[in-house]
Amino acid sequence: MTQRTTSTTVGVRYFAGAAAAAGVEEESVELPPGATVADLAAAVGGARGADLTRVLTACSFLLDGVTAERTDPLPAGAVVDVLPPFAGG
Repeated sequence: MTQRTTSTTVGVRYFAGAAAAAGVEEESVELPPGATVADLAAAVGGARGADLTRVLTACSFLLDGVTAERTDPLPAGAVVDVLPPFAGG
């Protein structure tokens, strides 16, 4: 008998202003199979509030250390880094 996966768990690490808006530096998030980076952003924004939702609109994302687009699918066990824009040198 084949067992179907009903959720995908990914790790999320927030940096700088994203961590401040989220209120945590990292968390695990369960999403439906086939979820994308955009789905993750919507889920964590919805769970953590308007401040994080606002920050996420300007953030970039790394998926397992590689630049990710919002349309990229999330494999189970992936780690997504949430990087707000920052300046400096």
